Amino acid sequence: MIEIQNLSKNYGKIKSLNNLNFVVGKGEILGFLGPNGAGKSTTMNIITGYIPSTEGTVKVCGFDILENPREVKKRIGYLPEHTPLYSNMTVIEFLNFISDLKLVEKNKKKNHIYDIMELVNLADVRGRLIKNLSNGYKQRVGIAQALVGNPDVLVLDEPTVGLDPKQIIGIRNLIKDLGKIHTIILSSHILPEVSAVCDRVVIINKGEIVAVDTPANLSKGFRNCSKLQITISGKRSLVEKTMLNIDGIIDISVDSVVDNEVIKYIIESSKEIDVRESIFFAMAKAGYPILESKPLNISLEDIYMQLVTDEKEVRN
Repeated sequence: MIEIQNLSKNYGKIKSLNNLNFVVGKGEILGFLGPNGAGKSTTMNIITGYIPSTEGTVKVCGFDILENPREVKKRIGYLPEHTPLYSNMTVIEFLNFISDLKLVEKNKKKNHIYDIMELVNLADVRGRLIKNLSNGYKQRVGIAQALVGNPDVLVLDEPTVGLDPKQIIGIRNLIKDLGKIHTIILSSHILPEVSAVCDRVVIINKGEIVAVDTPANLSKGFRNCSKLQITISGKRSLVEKTMLNIDGIIDISVDSVVDNEVIKYIIESSKEIDVRESIFFAMAKAGYPILESKPLNISLEDIYMQLVTDEKEVRN
């Protein structure tokens, strides 16, 4: 759906982007991450045709942004970080105005706008002035204008900035629903949001890509060993002795004591050996019931900080 090849952008002697290459598949929600000044907004501005690249190509639905800018712009809905809303218009006036700008057919415009308002939960405030809306509703208006014209691709730059936790959850759920219909590039500094919503992430730092993968695969790549959190009922000394006799287990430590001999452990094991089945049979044989077990992954926040601080490269 989106193909970016050898993309670079220079501002005089300053190289804002350096040879970016990645693809966004149809129906994918891609998280686009990086610290301030990394080149995220520059990349999104090039994709949407707002600024030209110095080198490289961007194709959307097979159309080159430089050769067919009108065709590309028809297929993209863009929500900038600071949504340019006309505060003295009502919601429906604003969406009518955007529909005219995007050349929506007049005989389809009314139904199209009402469908969008229903989708983003704006129907109840359609007659209110935008300046009187909460930040959450203003963001919904921004997403609504991006949806006008039914574009194949949505580019959302910090869609939850300035929102409270309840509003963030609402927008997050909306983005998930939109991802069933549209291809989405989502830029956000709220990394748990990206983990919850996105299929893959691209992380850039100083204008270069430092990681492209799913959050789960990035977590596996950054961990030197596997970790399990496991709750077992049994005498601690005997549980630990049994555990350490299992092939592949490197270390066992107590995370917390739940109740008497019910203890929550952290098990470290070799990445090459899945020890879960061995633990199950060993504990069953010893008569120590396993009450809970779950893998522990490195968080996207930890991976992000390692990449943008240590400048490691993990490419897929």
